[in-house]
Amino acid sequence: MQGYPKQQGFTLIELIVVLVIVILGFSAIGISLSSGNDTAEIKAAARDIVSALRYARGQALMDHQEIALSFDLEENSYTLSNRDKIYTVPDEISLTVVTAQSELTGQGQGNIRFYPDGSSTGGRVTLERDKAKLQIDINWLTGACELNDTFDDADR
Repeated sequence: MQGYPKQQGFTLIELIVVLVIVILGFSAIGISLSSGNDTAEIKAAARDIVSALRYARGQALMDHQEIALSFDLEENSYTLSNRDKIYTVPDEISLTVVTAQSELTGQGQGNIRFYPDGSSTGGRVTLERDKAKLQIDINWLTGACELNDTFDDADR
């Protein structure tokens, strides 16, 4: 009598171990992708603010009138003095503004003002989220805006 040939295959335990390893691998990838989204979100918010600052400077030069970018730190938002739209920064991002004393308009509110000759009140806008920190420097003499990242090289 000939017996049945020995069947080759995987046991249920072997399959479960492989599935657990695959799930752990995808979890690690998901975590690294979400931390990349945090960095992307803060960079996008900073670029939007730099664009608004450059727009305000350009409008002040073209229209020969003062234009202010007003920040409301309690609402995490900003507006342009020649527009009605309110631009928001995600709540997870902490926003701080350093500006001239004369441009502080209330608790948690302040302006960066651009003049018709291209100059400004100057200042610094800082965006922070977890270990990510970006700062925007506004030169008072030229009104030029510069975005600087202050990420720690070890955190990248």
